[in-house]
Amino acid sequence: MRWRRILASLLLLAAVGGAGFFYLAVRPVAVRVAAPEQEVTFEVFGLGTVEARIVSRVGFPIGGILTALSADHGDRVAAGAVLARLDDAEQKAQLAKSEAALASAEAGLHKADALVAKAETVAGQQQEINRRRQVLVQRGTVSVEAAEQAQMESDVAAADRAIALRDAEVARAGVTNARAQLRFDAVKLDHHALAAPFDALVVERHKELGAVIGPGEAVFTLVDPDTVWVLAYVDESRAGDLRPGQPARVRLRSLPDRLFAAEIVRIGIESDRLNEERRVFVKCRDCPTEFHLGEQAEIVIRTATAAGVLMIPETAIERPGEREGTVWTVEGGRLALRRVVLGRRNLDGRVEILAGVPDGARVVTERGVGLREGRRARVEGASP
Repeated sequence: MRWRRILASLLLLAAVGGAGFFYLAVRPVAVRVAAPEQEVTFEVFGLGTVEARIVSRVGFPIGGILTALSADHGDRVAAGAVLARLDDAEQKAQLAKSEAALASAEAGLHKADALVAKAETVAGQQQEINRRRQVLVQRGTVSVEAAEQAQMESDVAAADRAIALRDAEVARAGVTNARAQLRFDAVKLDHHALAAPFDALVVERHKELGAVIGPGEAVFTLVDPDTVWVLAYVDESRAGDLRPGQPARVRLRSLPDRLFAAEIVRIGIESDRLNEERRVFVKCRDCPTEFHLGEQAEIVIRTATAAGVLMIPETAIERPGEREGTVWTVEGGRLALRRVVLGRRNLDGRVEILAGVPDGARVVTERGVGLREGRRARVEGASP
């Protein structure tokens, strides 16, 4: 009796296993398949920060003591507006000295010009006297010594004229040098006033009154509000279709419930080598006028819209690669594995199939238990 019970148990187990095998291997498996879509919008995602194209840390080209500050954090300043001043008493004295030096050089030039005029007059007179004496010595009315004396005096007058001309040139050069020194000192005096280089918003004031600063040390950080944009980092594998002018949506971390319209205005020529990401600059069209540099932002960029595209979830692909993968298909009512060419990926986790699906075959959208090549399949529905 014991052996009969054991045998009956074994037969029951065999019957149950056979029924299970028939159910799993022979009975048609229900699957859902992908259907071509009439319109698919492809988008890529990027994470970035609010930045500005023009951000300047401005300061004085010379060192000194801060004696005036006329701008502070949050102020909007016009181009050319004076933001700060240094103590300029010493430089004003130097400028006055240069003005006096120029006046002295100009007076010296006037004197040199007068001496030139005198020398030219004397030289002309001596030349005429010498000409007459040379004629008279040939007639024998004056002595040879008198003629030689007239020639010598004419040569001396000519040399004096040449010296006067050179002195005038030196005086003229002195005037030019004095004027250059005056302009230099005037420019240096202007350097004691710090002016805004463009219409700007003051981001930060780094120094206070009485501070001693060195040349080039930053006093203010300025930003041009019209150049504010979002710097987004997009994975290089998704960045191939990015083009300037493509529309985008921006979500600021401080305003997570709002989306702002934007567009690509620049794509960086150099990618981030460490993170393998493309730098994409997005200009917001309706973002708030108040901004915060460095604030985190999420960017979604629409790269293309296509019709008649076959899309399947990436989870339905076996052994997926960047450009190829293996999918299950239904062909003639039975399952088959096909190696297909993959295209663009979308933010909803689906990928485009470009080639590799035979005519009449349907691509399965879910990987499940019971999928085996050659097994009969029953299509329960199509899902985009």
